[in-house]
Amino acid sequence: MAEEQGNGRPRPDVKFQPLRRAVKVPVWADLGIRLGLALVLVLVVVSIHWFDRSGLVDHYDGDVSFLDIVYFTMISVTTTGFGDITPVSPQARLVEAVIVTPIRIAVLFIFVGAAYDFVIRRSWEKWRMKRIQERLTNHIVVLGFGISGSEAVHELIARGTDPSCIVVMDNSAERLAEAGALGCNVMEADATRDENLMAVRIEQAQTVLVSAGRDDSSILIVLTVRHLAPRVPISVVVRAADNELLARQAGADNVINPVRFTGLLLAGSAQGSHVADYMVDLASVGGRVQLVERPVMEDEIGHTVNELASGGLGLRVYRGDSAFGFWETEKLRAGDVVVEIRPTGGG
Repeated sequence: MAEEQGNGRPRPDVKFQPLRRAVKVPVWADLGIRLGLALVLVLVVVSIHWFDRSGLVDHYDGDVSFLDIVYFTMISVTTTGFGDITPVSPQARLVEAVIVTPIRIAVLFIFVGAAYDFVIRRSWEKWRMKRIQERLTNHIVVLGFGISGSEAVHELIARGTDPSCIVVMDNSAERLAEAGALGCNVMEADATRDENLMAVRIEQAQTVLVSAGRDDSSILIVLTVRHLAPRVPISVVVRAADNELLARQAGADNVINPVRFTGLLLAGSAQGSHVADYMVDLASVGGRVQLVERPVMEDEIGHTVNELASGGLGLRVYRGDSAFGFWETEKLRAGDVVVEIRPTGGG
């Protein structure tokens, strides 16, 4: 029995469910293509042998029937032959040397390649992904890949996050296919189950983003994550204002209400046509400016938020449960967190 991190209670050992990466061609389609190509090549050889059957000799009964042609083709393509049917004319021997032999090699490569791809390579990939999964640390876990979750992943990648450091969990195989195409690790599973979250090393994550599509599901996921990972930051999307307090009580560090944010944009646009545009610019890495949250640097200690070494425009300083604005003269200390605006160099 393993001890559950953070509360000392025993829990069952976790059986890891392998992560997956995107596969461009489904397994059944890939196998079908290989078998179809091999069949076409065999039919080509059967046709050649049939039209050139006068150059073949059957040492058993002297008659070369269509069944004999099929038999001779399969034997000559897959082996060196048994000698009961042989090519005797110069033309038939030339066909065997110039046409059938290359086809024999091609069919051999098809079957050897299939064996490698479906037995060796896929087993190796499964083992490799399991090793990656067991060593996951400081990764970003996205629970729910709907509209909000997918936008978050796209923005993370645009900001420079390596997709291989992102784990996406969702119940929809179609959504996971999109996440896998981006290079993310994916798992088709229920994010409210302890064993699924433990399988993605939730307690070793850098942060967890929750967007299940329903407030009740999202809050339940937050409760489960907080139970398993007491110190991991959690951000969650809720759509009803009444559920924001519940989400915080469940353990979420950041609660995002897209409905409220949309209302803020609408209200801002009523006061000026450029306010909403600038707020969107701040939120996206694709704009000209970007909001950045970071720890205070050593050479900034003792200065105000208006004197940042990064050259950014300081907005707010967080110190424990306290927050100080840019208009205040509070000096920066070690351990403070700074929120600033930086230019991105975008258009």
